[in-house]
Amino acid sequence: MTRKGRRLTLIGVALVVVGVAVGLGLYAMGDSIALFLTPSEVVAKALEPGTRLRLGGLVETGSVKRGPDAMTFVVTDGAKRVGVDCAAACFANVPDLFREGQGVVVEGALAAGDRLTAESILAKHDERYMPREVVEQLKREGRWQEGAVKP
Repeated sequence: MTRKGRRLTLIGVALVVVGVAVGLGLYAMGDSIALFLTPSEVVAKALEPGTRLRLGGLVETGSVKRGPDAMTFVVTDGAKRVGVDCAAACFANVPDLFREGQGVVVEGALAAGDRLTAESILAKHDERYMPREVVEQLKREGRWQEGAVKP
């Protein structure tokens, strides 16, 4: 084999090794990637139970039920609703700003019956925080109150 042939073979093998490494890395990260969806999108897509996602919307008024070591509530975008179950680890880290009628982003895995098993909750930080997708959905439904919350 000539010197040029060995060099091309070495480059080819290096590209294959790098390609396999990148492929394995992306495959390993597949379980940790969480999509951001509104309740309407969750219901429309009919996702499989176990799908990891981030759910954004408003905490429905009157839906928060707290127990000694768990909590349930409903996230809505005005059109559709998704129930959220928050157990021990998540319940211990509920932000102080979490309350009914406020914006929230919940990360977890989808359970049967379009319920989300929460692993973490992010409450609205201030009047400027609300996911752009949620604001757009509220505007489409006519529930947006101009000046109340800015994206």
